[in-house]
Amino acid sequence: MDSIRETDSSNSENVGLINVSNNGGTSLPSSSSSPTSSRYENQKRRDWNTFGQYLKNHRPPLSLSRCSGAHVLEFLRYLDQFGKTKVHTPICPFYGHPNPPAPCPCPLRQAWGSLDALIGRLRAAFEENGGKPEVNPFGARAVRLYLREVRDLQSKARGISYEKKKRKRPPAQQIPTLPLPPPPPAGAS
Repeated sequence: MDSIRETDSSNSENVGLINVSNNGGTSLPSSSSSPTSSRYENQKRRDWNTFGQYLKNHRPPLSLSRCSGAHVLEFLRYLDQFGKTKVHTPICPFYGHPNPPAPCPCPLRQAWGSLDALIGRLRAAFEENGGKPEVNPFGARAVRLYLREVRDLQSKARGISYEKKKRKRPPAQQIPTLPLPPPPPAGAS
């Protein structure tokens, strides 16, 4: 895992891939960043910094090179406390109802789509910062299984099916077909 890019700065301490300055702030190592980043790139950077902060605050602190799929799952479960999606339990009278008519005490969780997008961004950030795809903790089998489990549970609890979006393909252009030449007469050689 020595190939992971780290920055060298006299006024900062490197923790894994996260550059932690003496004032406590975190940032990604600089890598050909353009002054006008897309919303996706900005969100990816914020997610990466949040995960780096989580590793730093972990007891005992974790370096990214020691991070596994199990730590990613721990991070996702930690994020659940900040969720805004009501996920009904099987004993709730509104279990399976997408729009319940009254409030209930069921927990708020992170929505499956949010977690799925988050893992996609973190997976990309890991590799963009020198991590090898074969050791990417965000692509671990346990993480994929967890996301599938969350999707299925939320689908049943909320009465919403998560179908894979079908790509809209542009209408096929008609290529004019040329008529085939008539076959040669039967007796000709």
